Order: sequence, then C-alpha cells, then structure tokens
Amino acid sequence: MLLSTGVCLVSWNTQLSAQQPVKQYAVNESENKSTISLKTVSDQGIKDLYEPDVTNVVDKGPRLNPRAAVFVADYMDRYTKDLNEMKEWGRPYFNMMDGVFAKYNLPIELKYLAVIESELKSTARSWAGAVGPWQLMPGTAMALGLKVNKKVDERKNYLKSTNAAAKYLRDLYKEFGDWLLVIAAYNGGSGNVLKAIKKSGSRNFWTLQYYLPTESRNHVKKFIGTHYIMEGQGGLTTLTKAETDAHYGMSLYTFNRKLTEEEKTNAKTQTISGKYHSSVIAKIIMIEIADFNRYNPEFDKVMASNNNSYDMQLPAEKMELFNTNKYQILNESVEYLLSNISGQTSASNTKDPLTAK
Repeated sequence: MLLSTGVCLVSWNTQLSAQQPVKQYAVNESENKSTISLKTVSDQGIKDLYEPDVTNVVDKGPRLNPRAAVFVADYMDRYTKDLNEMKEWGRPYFNMMDGVFAKYNLPIELKYLAVIESELKSTARSWAGAVGPWQLMPGTAMALGLKVNKKVDERKNYLKSTNAAAKYLRDLYKEFGDWLLVIAAYNGGSGNVLKAIKKSGSRNFWTLQYYLPTESRNHVKKFIGTHYIMEGQGGLTTLTKAETDAHYGMSLYTFNRKLTEEEKTNAKTQTISGKYHSSVIAKIIMIEIADFNRYNPEFDKVMASNNNSYDMQLPAEKMELFNTNKYQILNESVEYLLSNISGQTSASNTKDPLTAK
C-alpha cells in the first residue's frame, strides 16, 4: 500500500487466520531487550510519550512502553503528515466506525486498525486474498456473516465489513482479555498468539512479542504509533491488561464510554459525589437507562465505592436538567438506596415457611 508520497506505510493484513510472512517496510527494531536512552527519542520531540507514569492522572493519558519507543518514534516521524491528512478526509468513515464500535461496546479507537490494514481503502487487496478496509479473508468474512461470491463481495462495503470486524474483535477480546494480544491475533491468527503465550510462559505482549511472527509483532506497534498520531496520546487499546489496571484503576470507566464523535462533542462532563443512583437520574432527566449507561459505565459501582466520585457525562440538555433537579435526584436516590437496604434486611430476617421448624 502506498501513501501519496509513494512511501510504503504498512503491509496489508493477509489473514484472519495465520498467513505466510509478508514484506515489511524498514523500521528500526533495536528496542528489543536493551535499555532505551531518553536522548534517542527526545531528539524527535516525543520524549514525554514514554517517561514513567508516576502521577497516574487519567487526563494525561498512559505512557508509551519503553520497549516500543524507538519503533513508534520512527513511525511517527515517517507518517504523521500523511495520517493527519487521512484524519481529515477519512472523517466520514471514522464517524461510521465510531457508531459501530459503540454498538458492540468496543473502544472506538479500534478504528485505527483499518488504517494500518488498508489505509481505509475499500478496494485494497492483498496477494493472499484479503480484501476491503478490514482486509478480511473469504472464509473469515463468510463466517462473520458477509456475502463473498462472484457477484457480491461485502468485504468492500464499509458498514458491513466494519460490523464484521467488530464481531471478530469482540470475540478475540473474549478469548484474550488484552487489546495488544487482540491486535496481534487479528493480524496473525489466534493460534500464533496462543503458541507465543505457551512458549514464553506469559500473557504480556512485551514479554511474548519475540515469539510472534515479525509481521504480527510490528502490526501491534504500528497500531500504537497510529493511535499516538491520531489521538495525541495512548489509550485503552495501546496497553497490556496489567498496564491498563495499573494506570486507570477505578477510573477505567472513563475509557469504557461507548460514544460517537458527535455524542462526545455534544456532551458535558461534571464531577459529582454523593448517593446518586443511575435509575433515578435517568428517570428524572428523561433518558433511557441504556443510554445513561453508555455515557456513564459502572456508575452505580463507582458511586457505591469508597471513591464515591464520578465524572458524569451527559448530552448538554440532559446535564442542564440534572443541575436543575439535582437536589430532588439526590433525595430520591437516597430514598431508593435506603428502601433497597430495608428490603434486603427484611428478606434476610424472614424465615422460609417451607424450612422453618
């Protein structure tokens, strides 16, 4: 695949099952097991991307793993200009993908996988037969519900292929529970990732990466580099499970919001504390509970914890309704919680007539 400059960005994904290695563009991979000097990357202006995260502040975003630093620095130096241009002309495609991933309760940043798969081109075709923006192989595409025959190839349909990719990514996450392993498996197949886990004795991508095919290992780092260019920082899909838990902790819910770009733009955020309950808020501001939960995942769990503070996000007009009625909402929430506690206590004190002696 060529950019407008004529420089090869990435080799297309030729699988959803493991494939033969494909030709890679030249990237410095000297970050293997040696220590990375800060000067190496600071000269390229991104030193702060991977300095140790000692503040654990969500708004700053997670730090880049040092073992990816040289690769990602080189990648950003080569492709920032072209990917920033794609960010503009590809906006309609990205907006559509946001909606699909939100529907499947997946991080919307997974859309950047289509960037390194095909440069968002529906006509993209690899030598192995992978086709479309998500570079799906025929068998995998049909298993995911797409039509692939002489007359119709739905792998080229942006919406249908994105739905298929979302299903596959969802299933891979159920299998691995780690987004870096998911991206490696999307490229090289689950089998190669499982072999790497067995050989390395670890489920940490940075530990097992050298047991993966070179293409799959680099695919993950290309995704991370693309994420940093497009978002200006790392995120939920650029971390191992252990890194995710260490960085976000109880604030992980902020990255589980399933919102489109339009919804994000129109949303207001307000930090609240107190005995608020989602069902009472939803009732009074007249929003479906499912929509409230999309904006505010794990709301009741966080509010019931010792933390008892939440960065609530709502459509602007709903936030206005909340502030107008927040004392009523708080009072009814407290009553709701007390009635639940009272009901549970009564139930536990009531003997089952069938077992009472």
